[in-house]
Amino acid sequence: MTLPKFILGDNSEFPEAIFVIHTEFPRFIINLKNDEVTWLEEFDKEDQKELEEETETAIEEASKFYDSEVANYEND
Repeated sequence: MTLPKFILGDNSEFPEAIFVIHTEFPRFIINLKNDEVTWLEEFDKEDQKELEEETETAIEEASKFYDSEVANYEND
């Protein structure tokens, strides 16, 4: 099965949260309301710098993805 790079997540236990799940490496879930990131990967110390750079870009992309999705709903 092919997954999209980003998936929106919703949970009634967290009504104020806006979750975006990043399904590619490095996999993570970000709550866009408070920018809290939960990692779905374990990292080696050697990879930390490269992952920090990739993650910064992926978090920016997650925010853009959310904005785009919301715009699509508003236009419908």
